[in-house]
Amino acid sequence: MSKETIYTAEVTSRMVEAYTSADSDEARAGVVEAFHKELGASVASVRSKLVAMGVYKAKARKTKAGEAIESKAKIVADIAEIVGVEEEAFESLEKATKPVLKSLRAFLVECSGVELES
Repeated sequence: MSKETIYTAEVTSRMVEAYTSADSDEARAGVVEAFHKELGASVASVRSKLVAMGVYKAKARKTKAGEAIESKAKIVADIAEIVGVEEEAFESLEKATKPVLKSLRAFLVECSGVELES
């Protein structure tokens, strides 16, 4: 018994083209949704096909407030850069709460005039 596949070469090439040309999480989700409706396949099936083809990008994780998630280690590294010392010198700062670290970084940026890379 042969099973007819919905992922023909033509469909997969269109899917890859559309997905890779999408420039945001929302646009990529829209492409997945469009192919889900067009093919009658589940969203999980379309996503799995994109994963198998090596083009799927997971959505960027965000906080409840909608901000990008930033690790305390990254914030401490920024503080060390502003002060001009090695990160290891401030490694114990990672024990502080994230709001305190963000406030300290913001204060140091304001006082020093240093611009950090995103």
